[in-house]
Amino acid sequence: MKKLLLVLAFAAWFGDAGASLAQDYPVRPVHLIVGFAPGLTPDIVARLIAQPLSERLGQQVIVEDRPGAGSNVGTEQVVRAPADGYTLLVLTFANAVNATLYRTLNFNVARDITPVAATFRSPLLMVVTPSFPAKTVPEFIAYAKAHPGKINYASAGYGTVNNVAGELFNAMAGTDLVHVPYRGSYMPDLLGGQVQVTLAPMATVIESVKAGKLRALAVTSAKRSNALPDVPSLSEFLPGYEAIVWHGIGAPKNTPPAIVAKLNRDINMVLADPKLKQRFAGLGGTTISGSPNDFGTLVSEEIEKWGKVIHMANIKPE
Repeated sequence: MKKLLLVLAFAAWFGDAGASLAQDYPVRPVHLIVGFAPGLTPDIVARLIAQPLSERLGQQVIVEDRPGAGSNVGTEQVVRAPADGYTLLVLTFANAVNATLYRTLNFNVARDITPVAATFRSPLLMVVTPSFPAKTVPEFIAYAKAHPGKINYASAGYGTVNNVAGELFNAMAGTDLVHVPYRGSYMPDLLGGQVQVTLAPMATVIESVKAGKLRALAVTSAKRSNALPDVPSLSEFLPGYEAIVWHGIGAPKNTPPAIVAKLNRDINMVLADPKLKQRFAGLGGTTISGSPNDFGTLVSEEIEKWGKVIHMANIKPE
């Protein structure tokens, strides 16, 4: 009985301490780690969120870019950080892919990062060069099947969103598109016709589509995008196909639940601002709101989904 009372007393104390910590939090700047280079979509989205979040928290939210190993360098930095809410991570689609792609990571993102809040989602655009003979997805699939191994699709490297989305397309459409990975930008070769197709984040190619330099065949969301409402969804031709770029914010495991709840509440309030929604729309995306559990479910489902694609296509890191 005494042991039970001690356990209950400790739990009550710990809960009160956590609540008190969250009430005082933050008392110094918060660092938001981005595992990609400046100017890329994760960095842009992080900075759009950081300013209004700083105002809500009453402390500066400092965005720090830590690129390397497909975002693994920045992720490991947060995994090793104190679980006090002062070092946060921009979690992205890449983290879900990397969980399977890299077999010798020093961390497990599902275990070592606590989901805080989802923030941003955007479909990819399936685009071809204007001279490509197919003008619709059914025409593209028919042409690809008639010319197996003759159509090249560009990506930013093995395991990137272009690569896994392209391999999912191959599997569901029964095609044999050839993967051409690039260390730098693939856009010059795509615009020049050296490669014929890619499935790219909308922010990367939407201006080229609007300018007539590329032709959009489909978006990869389950439904059409408001950014390009006349462009069909791939799921209209390949039922169940979906490939979404998403971002969110995570914290080291064991971060006090009260701090996670406070951050989730403030981030969701930032995301509700119509001006931010408009800025996200300019990137071809939308805001996501929800609880930490909602975000955790998204991460888990994406790890499982893309893990199957990586194993099926035998994709390995460079």
